[in-house]
Amino acid sequence: MRARWLLVAFLLMPVIEIAVIIQVGQQIGATWTVALLLGMSLLGAWIIKREGRRAWLDLQRSVDNGQPPAREMVDSALILLGGTLLLVPGFVTDVVGFLLVLPFTRPFVRRAAQVWLARRATTYVIGRTDRLGGPRRPVVPGEIVDD
Repeated sequence: MRARWLLVAFLLMPVIEIAVIIQVGQQIGATWTVALLLGMSLLGAWIIKREGRRAWLDLQRSVDNGQPPAREMVDSALILLGGTLLLVPGFVTDVVGFLLVLPFTRPFVRRAAQVWLARRATTYVIGRTDRLGGPRRPVVPGEIVDD
């Protein structure tokens, strides 16, 4: 099921991006549209470099202090994902990429990601039951399972 949604997203995103680029181009002109896309890419590259360095230093600081680097790991993942989206030409991916990378929007995205992951983990663990509704016992390697 997840693979189907991913396939749909990969097929629809270029269509959406092209439609938005065309709409922006009709409003401000082709030259300004290209200049805006290039400017957003350059700004994104600068922000990724700065925030990536900051996330790396925060991660090192947490490890050096003996603290679990949970927040820093999530921030690093968000910056990596946001940076990837900023490298893809288009306005929609740039907006989402900036939301993931900018230091004043990332905490909101981080919190939403943590809530989603917690729900997902709870659903996965609680949802793993046998046919009678009881919790599944772990499968021993080499054991024959009748499922």
